[in-house]
Amino acid sequence: MNLSPVSIAKVIDHSLLNPAYTDLELKQGCELAAKYKVASVCIKPYAVRMAAHLLKGTNVAVGTVIGFPHGNSAVDIKVKEAEKACGDGAIELDAVVNIGKVLSRDWDYVRDEVARLVQTAHRCNALLKLIFENDFLPKDEFKLKLCEICNQTGVDFAKTSTGYGFVKGADGKYDYQGATDHDLRLMRAACGPQVQVKAAGGVRTLDDVLRVLALGVTRVGASNTEAILQEAAKRSL
Repeated sequence: MNLSPVSIAKVIDHSLLNPAYTDLELKQGCELAAKYKVASVCIKPYAVRMAAHLLKGTNVAVGTVIGFPHGNSAVDIKVKEAEKACGDGAIELDAVVNIGKVLSRDWDYVRDEVARLVQTAHRCNALLKLIFENDFLPKDEFKLKLCEICNQTGVDFAKTSTGYGFVKGADGKYDYQGATDHDLRLMRAACGPQVQVKAAGGVRTLDDVLRVLALGVTRVGASNTEAILQEAAKRSL
């Protein structure tokens, strides 16, 4: 597998979603993304216009999130969010599915929501990445059904997680799984070839990136981007 920093950078969506990030930190994150020529930044929605300005002419795509992080907004609101994001310059949209509706098995609702988001994104010439938030889905049947809906509606990427889906385990402690090998294998097998898979949540090292790429992932969400690419540079010498 090609370990060059250039090839690794092109699969990374540099995450700038930490709620505590200041405007200065967001600006610095965009500058880092431009320096390493990553695939995209995924930035907080209010800062999309700023990112589009900073990254103009760099070939780094501007992305943002819709219904983040819990997916609970009404469909009309998510559509408006998507339209606003695209109007501000985003060309990649990572939208959180309505998790409660998934767990309720209200598949007509879920399918309609996803279809409307796909239609909105594609009308704006943007990609739609659907975030499953797998940590909240206790059975594979939910993930498989979401993959089916991705196939039916034209979703561009099926994405594992937001990075903020902590759940309480049997021991009473809060834990976070993120992008597990099991889920990535399942999603890659269940999604058609036209639907790519994005691993997000817990992908913190170069070895993590290489592991998920070997499972068929084509995009990775990461906040530890610089360390990953510096390690890639060391190993490619």
